[in-house]
Amino acid sequence: MSIHGDTPSQESTGHSRRGFLRNAALAGAGAATVGTGASVLGGTPAFAADAAKSGKTGTWRPDPTALQFTLAVMPDTQFLYWGSQDSVNRTPQEESFRYIIDNSGKPDNNIVFMAHLGDMTQDADPLSFKQVDKAFALLDAHGAAYSVLAGNHDVSGDDSRGDTPYLQTMGPQRFKRSKTFAGSDPTGYNIAHIFQAAGHSWLVLAMDWRTTDQGFAWANDVIKAHPKMPVILTTHDLVYSNYDDNVFPYESGDPENNAVLSGYGETVWDKLINDNDQIFLTLNGHYWPPARTTKKNAAGNDVHMHITNYQNRYFGGGGMIRLYHFDLTRNTIDVETINPWILAQDPESRTELAAEHARITGPVDNFSMPIDFEKRFSSFIPVPVRPARPAARELVKGTMAYWRFDGQGAPGTALTAGQTIHDLSGKGNDLTVVTLPGTAADALTWSADHHPDQPAHASLKFVGGRNPLHGTYLTTGAKAPLNAETFKSGYTIETFVMMPLDWDAGNNGWAAILSRRGSAGDAGKHGKNTDPNEPLVQFAISNNGREPQFNHYPLNDTYPTTNWGHGLVELKWWHLAVVNDGRYTKLYVEGAPVVDNPNRESIGLTSLGLPWLVGGHESAGAVDIVFHGNVGDIRIVNRALSTKEFLTHR
Repeated sequence: MSIHGDTPSQESTGHSRRGFLRNAALAGAGAATVGTGASVLGGTPAFAADAAKSGKTGTWRPDPTALQFTLAVMPDTQFLYWGSQDSVNRTPQEESFRYIIDNSGKPDNNIVFMAHLGDMTQDADPLSFKQVDKAFALLDAHGAAYSVLAGNHDVSGDDSRGDTPYLQTMGPQRFKRSKTFAGSDPTGYNIAHIFQAAGHSWLVLAMDWRTTDQGFAWANDVIKAHPKMPVILTTHDLVYSNYDDNVFPYESGDPENNAVLSGYGETVWDKLINDNDQIFLTLNGHYWPPARTTKKNAAGNDVHMHITNYQNRYFGGGGMIRLYHFDLTRNTIDVETINPWILAQDPESRTELAAEHARITGPVDNFSMPIDFEKRFSSFIPVPVRPARPAARELVKGTMAYWRFDGQGAPGTALTAGQTIHDLSGKGNDLTVVTLPGTAADALTWSADHHPDQPAHASLKFVGGRNPLHGTYLTTGAKAPLNAETFKSGYTIETFVMMPLDWDAGNNGWAAILSRRGSAGDAGKHGKNTDPNEPLVQFAISNNGREPQFNHYPLNDTYPTTNWGHGLVELKWWHLAVVNDGRYTKLYVEGAPVVDNPNRESIGLTSLGLPWLVGGHESAGAVDIVFHGNVGDIRIVNRALSTKEFLTHR
């Protein structure tokens, strides 16, 4: 296997590198300039007068609060700028810049920042950088946020090299007016930027292709100065692909683990990445084909390390860009690779090679990265825990019953038969513990586990099921007021639930979180979908993918109305709510209405005056299954609540 890297123009052992750093802690962008000397920042950026003559460029307007945003990454563009050979092609790069600006304000992209990964030119010639200056003036003229760094084709030696055409053109003086510029080291070859996205500040480190100890010391100081910011490190040389490019499409092996640290990359890892847990993503160019891997840092957390480079492809990559779509709601980064220059061409007029390179869709170019952002950043951005709320605060008007399980037993200890859990509404609907014969002593225990938005930081852990029938459940008393309630004017029933990994459809399907005793047949119910043996009300988890179901017999019909939710994954807490406004019944999961809410008039809940069960379900008047999983707070109200009144509301 050969390592593919660009041939150094000025140094026999050259590599190219790029580094990208992101910061997520609402610190003011550009507010902290680290190690920036007057000699470095002297002068103003050079702007090309003809940069935006086409009039086709839109407005730079990213949304800094949206939970979805995009980081654009541009790798080696060296073959577009070979001034000493009289070969310059600015158009592809400028078209990518227009795309970046135009898509900064679109919700499906929301591009907030662009990082170039070095090797801006092939020859480091002043003529080449004069043209690079004109291309980047397009970004400057529109106030777009971006970072750059030097690759081995832009400079020679390390960051102690002194003045160069690169530094004169793309050094820190260029970013003096940039809102994201956060400082440079004394040499000017290592720069920090802070951009705003998803309501946070993100730190980007753009490091020289060969950094000295002083450069690493500066970078470490920058990170320490911003201790609550996630960092994206960009540098030209860090990892390379460990598979070859002798066929196309590439035979990439494992596309999620086909990159390794280069020799210089080992140095960067040891001196900067490993001990800085804030660095979660690194981006570099120089080598090809593209690849990625994940390494554990000293804190035991993942560092995603990516190499992207298309200089070996048609038209030297043609200013191709990679888009990192961050979605903090889905905890995912979706990555795609496109060529705006080709996409801007009439599809009918594209050459075969151009058409092939409009979008690069192989597994090393288009992929998704699941990242639990809160968990990954928790070591330096502690996740705020919503405090428990007192029961009195949740007793809204019309509360008929409110059961919660905090402050009554140590986590892991068992509840015993006959034990009482009080109804905090004050209506007298207390629960009593009932254990089925042959059930283990720890079939119902107190637990500290809870939904993050649950008022009480506690739950009950049920270990029940069938085959054979076993478990412990709870019941209201024979004279509890709730038993006779028919809720003619409407109702809201809320609870929290979590299923464990050993939940089994055969043994645990159709177990009820909450049910009302009394069979449909005994209440005179009949007609379509009627099971005469089933309870009059059951809030259960089905055997088909753990779908929540609210099946109830209303006062105005002889047959049931059934609300169905979608499949609920295990080991995740879910808030479930059923709301009836006096006519129609809706089921909500995490505050969102489900698809199967029948448009059928459904007034009240039929009652035979019998108790309610928590964790128990009966058939033909006898308990036939007990719930398996955790159940949190349960509240029953005699009116329809809005989602803003749910127990989860902030």
